[in-house]
Amino acid sequence: MKKILLLFVAVCAFAACDSVHEDVGNGGHITADELKAKTSVTVDKDQSGQNGNVVTCSTSAPVNAKWSIGGKEFIGNYAWKKMKLGEHVIVLTAICPDGTELKAEYPVTCSVITDPLQKFYIYGDPAKAGEEPPFKPGAWDAAAMRFSSTEGAHLPTISDDIYFGLKTLIFDVSDVTPDFDLKVMNGWWSNTYYDHVKWTSGLNELQITETMAKECAKGGEGRDLDLMLYSGSMTLNSVYYEE
Repeated sequence: MKKILLLFVAVCAFAACDSVHEDVGNGGHITADELKAKTSVTVDKDQSGQNGNVVTCSTSAPVNAKWSIGGKEFIGNYAWKKMKLGEHVIVLTAICPDGTELKAEYPVTCSVITDPLQKFYIYGDPAKAGEEPPFKPGAWDAAAMRFSSTEGAHLPTISDDIYFGLKTLIFDVSDVTPDFDLKVMNGWWSNTYYDHVKWTSGLNELQITETMAKECAKGGEGRDLDLMLYSGSMTLNSVYYEE
């Protein structure tokens, strides 16, 4: 319940000014050029001057701001995030005092790791060798990959912080067969979030959405995230997210 309240407050903060936003009153708007002139998106540098992997975003424009950074959204005039290497597009959505919505895009390239991403394990932590071994879920066995300490044979319940943080889950799998076909749902079979997902051996990402958080978290409806194989097989080695 506490997490739902916090999420509601965050959404309201985007729709109306709060104590950390500049008081912009109830009328008027700025132009896209004015927004860009008052906005900065930067990437840190290493000692040789190459772009690092930490992106910092800020705007002094009199707007309510929402940033989309690497698949995550941040509400506020300031945001930063550690990124994976590669090319990214940061999107700023700004709401002017009169309700006018503006969008600005900022392409960035991260070339070297200056602040390593940390792995936070949900299952298969190397530090727990033997306690969380790799396993092969069977086709149509909905209990095998249900993230529930009471319902699932292997996977623990996912915490509300992970759900409402909209984390990107990373599945380290091996021995994936060509006929692999996966359904991502909740434990009550009442909603399908991703259907006919195709994975390959290696690392595969799964983005938690707001709908998934509200329905699966214990602070929401408590239905548990559930993954079920339609066909094929694999070995699940670990599940984690990075920050």
